[in-house]
Amino acid sequence: MLSALRTRWQAWWQARHPLTDRWVLTQRNIYIVPTPAGLAFGITLLVMLLASINYQLNLGYVLTFLLAGAGIASLHMTHATLRGLTLQLRPVGSSFAGEPARLDLVVQSPGSRRHGIGLGFEAPAQRGAQVWIDVPALGQATAVLRFVPPQRGLHGIPALRAETRFPFGLFRAWTVWRPAARLLAWPAPENPPAPLPAPLPLGGDAVMQRQRDGGEFDGVRAYRRGDALRRVVWKKAARTGELVTRENTGAATQELWLDWQLAAVPGTEARLSRLAAWVVAAEQAGVLHGLRLPGLELPPGQGDAHRLQALDALALHPGAAR
Repeated sequence: MLSALRTRWQAWWQARHPLTDRWVLTQRNIYIVPTPAGLAFGITLLVMLLASINYQLNLGYVLTFLLAGAGIASLHMTHATLRGLTLQLRPVGSSFAGEPARLDLVVQSPGSRRHGIGLGFEAPAQRGAQVWIDVPALGQATAVLRFVPPQRGLHGIPALRAETRFPFGLFRAWTVWRPAARLLAWPAPENPPAPLPAPLPLGGDAVMQRQRDGGEFDGVRAYRRGDALRRVVWKKAARTGELVTRENTGAATQELWLDWQLAAVPGTEARLSRLAAWVVAAEQAGVLHGLRLPGLELPPGQGDAHRLQALDALALHPGAAR
């Protein structure tokens, strides 16, 4: 019962915050409450005040009001530590389901140096991953969080929290931030991966056609340190800026089809995991590989762009979690 009420309260609370990748902290979105240490401090002040009144202790009055002034100053400083900061989420890359994806959070200060800024997830189960940073005056600092998508598909970034207890830990000021970015999670590769299907030789017409089309996309792969310069396809590098290297003739005359029908395992998710493992293995083997899914065919290719295109197609196959 309490858990359900807490869940509904958090959903209502988070819905009051807009989705945005840039969050400016102002008077309207910063909250502040006393910490347990702050409550104990207040109770102590109350006892000191009652004792001073009862025994007519002038020094007791002085000490009590001095400490109360320090507490009020602490309240102001804690709130001012967050006020004016700008939080920015950098573009989020894709990752495999079940593996941590990197979230780069940039915190900018418009004025003085800010100390003890904690950044983490709002959900209680994820608060252990909180990161603490200091932000330089008129500068910025970056905090890195890790989000693990549970399954393939598009995922919203969980609500984040920025907080501070600077300087004395008597008060805790925080804000809730809901990024608008979404993370695309690829299917988790099958482990251990099944052997790749046998590549098929290209027919003579296909080879000639690829050579007429420019030839650079046949039997090439991304440049690796140590490759001979005479094997670099300079024409393609000048046109696209991508540095690639010619493969041996044998590799250029074969292509590998990663077919939905060949991934003969029961269940849609299991097939997608096998195909994801094949995409990674084919890219590492340096062979041309195409992808066939129900209603989609990706022509044979090679390189990081082709690999990402294939993995994105697997992640967005119908039935993916959204």
